[in-house]
Amino acid sequence: MDSSTLSDVVRSSDSVVDLLRSRDTGWVGFPNVPDEHSHWIEEQRAWAETCSFADQSHHMVDYWVEGPDALDLFSDLGVNGFDGFEPGMAKQFVVANPDGYFIGDGILLYLDREKLALVGPPQAPNWVQYHVETGDYDVRTERDETSGVREGPPVNYRYQLQGPNAVDLMEAVTDDPLPDLGFFHFDDVRIDGREVTLLRHGMSGEAGFEFWGPWADAEAVRSTILEAGESQGIRKLGAKSYGSSAVVSGWVGMPLPAVYDSEEMAEYRQWLSAHSLEANYSIAGSLDADDVTDYYVTPIELGYGRLIDFDHDFVGREALEAEAASPSRTLVTLEWADEDVVDLFASLFADGESGKFLDLPVPWRSASHHDAVRDGDDPVGTSMWAAYTYNERAVISLAVVDVAVSEPGTELTLVWGEPDGRGNPAVERHASTEISTTVAPVPYTTDNR
Repeated sequence: MDSSTLSDVVRSSDSVVDLLRSRDTGWVGFPNVPDEHSHWIEEQRAWAETCSFADQSHHMVDYWVEGPDALDLFSDLGVNGFDGFEPGMAKQFVVANPDGYFIGDGILLYLDREKLALVGPPQAPNWVQYHVETGDYDVRTERDETSGVREGPPVNYRYQLQGPNAVDLMEAVTDDPLPDLGFFHFDDVRIDGREVTLLRHGMSGEAGFEFWGPWADAEAVRSTILEAGESQGIRKLGAKSYGSSAVVSGWVGMPLPAVYDSEEMAEYRQWLSAHSLEANYSIAGSLDADDVTDYYVTPIELGYGRLIDFDHDFVGREALEAEAASPSRTLVTLEWADEDVVDLFASLFADGESGKFLDLPVPWRSASHHDAVRDGDDPVGTSMWAAYTYNERAVISLAVVDVAVSEPGTELTLVWGEPDGRGNPAVERHASTEISTTVAPVPYTTDNR
């Protein structure tokens, strides 16, 4: 059995940054979901004009924690406050390392007294599981991995419905009247006699639901929703359209987890397997730094300051409390200049080296993306997650920038390309390009949830 760890992987290279840049993973899609079901433009239009259906069953970890210390465990690790948190409620759970850098996030569901579930990418569940196994918590756990890691189907299906017609459609398919759920509250309903747990949710600024139940019911529930949704203009989201929705909503997916440096994280690196997601991360983009911490972000920089409760002790509290007193960077949307984007495509038809190809709607060539952002010649931040949105007819990206240049309307420059001699091997040869951008709010669109 291979017993190598993330610590072994980190020690295998003189430079963590060069190691992460060497991974030629290319487009990171979503397992068991095709890139497109119809066309990604029509799929994007559905969440703004009618209704969209996303299958989230395969790319997230489900981690159940039950026992007398379950809530204490999450309170000790999460930046969040837990006063008033009751069964039937959910929250975006965020964890940081001792230096206050972001590790991961997910949706924490309070299922019942002493029973919670964390759903999301593996980074946050890994951090919680590590503390369960190395700490002194009276809990029992169960974990269901992402597809490609687990054998066989998931324990639960997980679907998402969103768009202007989402509420009407859900009312049409539930056996009883739809419960009046507050945002991020959930309850059990029945669809064709099958029990379904329904979470009031919303992405891309539109109302919606996330709902789940046992895998044996997956196809029956899916068929009922899609058949009833035909008259509502429903569209299934492929990986491309689904991936682009987060940018519109203001959620930065897959920031580099802050686990690769510092002695305080050494035991965690030794605990994480060489097969873990953290051990196989890749980075790309024009930001050219030697120190891996230059690629880290904090929960405050990601816009999660509103979630932080300093009235309880948690990992990273001291560092985040100091940052909150005088934050230096914040999350913004950058709207790319249309003419510069058009010039990128025009370079494919001109003599000489072309600019880095902008794949639509999601130009991702790595797990975590980092493009340098400048104010004139001064570095002022990093653009991390980009997408084209047909509904707004714009290329936009989420960026962490200095507070001094964060006002909407501020003009900044994004460097599009890879550093000379240090580019990600999944990216073609190209000339570095400067893109004019304008700071816009987060989220980018009007919130109709």
